[in-house]
Amino acid sequence: MKFFAVLALCVVGAIASPLTADEADLVKSTWKQVSHNEADILAAVFAAYPDIQAKFPQFAGKDLASVKDTAAFATHATRIVSFLSEVIALSGNPSNEAAVQGLVSKLGTDHKARGVTAAQFGEFRTALVTYLSNHVTWGDNVAAAWNKALDTSMAIAVAQL
Repeated sequence: MKFFAVLALCVVGAIASPLTADEADLVKSTWKQVSHNEADILAAVFAAYPDIQAKFPQFAGKDLASVKDTAAFATHATRIVSFLSEVIALSGNPSNEAAVQGLVSKLGTDHKARGVTAAQFGEFRTALVTYLSNHVTWGDNVAAAWNKALDTSMAIAVAQL
């Protein structure tokens, strides 16, 4: 169940090639625009990639509309967004690089045990970027900052699979 939460964080910010302070500020400011939409973010991922929803025993095989407004869904979505928020908050400060890398590495390790694939990490990334680009102030500079954060994070997490 931590799959999405951990996966989500992997998506955000572990930085082998650290974000600059300006890039981190772009990621942080756009995340702040949507981080209160926990259930919508998770629903967007599940809608785009039902194979990810299938990795969650409590949601597997169920119609997304029937689970989206449940307490269990809200709780899990909040865990995922909180994880992402933690990684994002740490980004852009060189003294936090080891902590971010540790979080994202653990994300990969935890998800390996759940049978999550590199392709599913990629699907999550795609769904998150699509959600962000449709719900925040988005431009080339924001896209570049998010892509750098996500590409680096994905590399770290997937290396653990």
